Amino acid sequence: MKGLIFSVKRYSVHDGPGIRVTFFMKGCPLSCWWCHNPEGISPEPEKVVQKNKIGEKEFSIVEDAGKLFSVDEILGILEKERAFITHSKGGVTFSGGEPMLQCEFLIEALKACKDAGYHTAVDTSGYSSTENYRSVIPFTDLFLFDIKHIDDTMHLKYTGVSNFLILENLLLLLHSPGDVIIRIPVIPGVNDDSGSMNDIRQLLINFKTDNLKKINLLPYHKTGSSKYNKFNIPYRMGSIEPPSKGRIQELKEFFCEVGVKVKIGG
Repeated sequence: MKGLIFSVKRYSVHDGPGIRVTFFMKGCPLSCWWCHNPEGISPEPEKVVQKNKIGEKEFSIVEDAGKLFSVDEILGILEKERAFITHSKGGVTFSGGEPMLQCEFLIEALKACKDAGYHTAVDTSGYSSTENYRSVIPFTDLFLFDIKHIDDTMHLKYTGVSNFLILENLLLLLHSPGDVIIRIPVIPGVNDDSGSMNDIRQLLINFKTDNLKKINLLPYHKTGSSKYNKFNIPYRMGSIEPPSKGRIQELKEFFCEVGVKVKIGG
């Protein structure tokens, strides 16, 4: 069995504790307006033509977005970084896209990584069947769980899916053995207003268990906007600017009332 991965990030320090290797798995059931990894949306391999220009000369480079990896290949990559991972108390993270979309492969990879002694993390939107989450829980030390909006109508508008299943799965994970870090993308005009943020904070206060270890506030940025033309995907954020540092600091203090550590960034 092989998994489709569009990027491998070594020396990652934003996807869980310590130094990690993050595997970005292809395919996502959501269509978030602000997605900064559009190359991870399609569940199929893609070839992308990148046009470059030097002086008057223009040339094209064909890039692959998505490559099949076996579990042994993943373990081989991790083994090369084991010294850094061990020293920093890091591990391996499966992100995306949405890694739960390739659940069978994910289970196999997580189990092998656990058996090899690595701390395991899954970065997820929460949008997959409850059965899928139950199947990966035994092999996952940490879930990085996104919360984008509590209002279902707004969630449907900006992500393309309802949040009912997402919130149901969050409750499941918070009552399971693994740790949970909540990730909140702060998107101006979408969820950065006081009402929306208060709804998220109140949900976390109501859902809180000992498993909830941290809240990460992820300010919207435009880094991925240049990728959209490559994949013929419209960029719907237009001229929206990132939130100010002052607003993010306000939100950090606001979420401290949940009673867990709050961090700006991953």
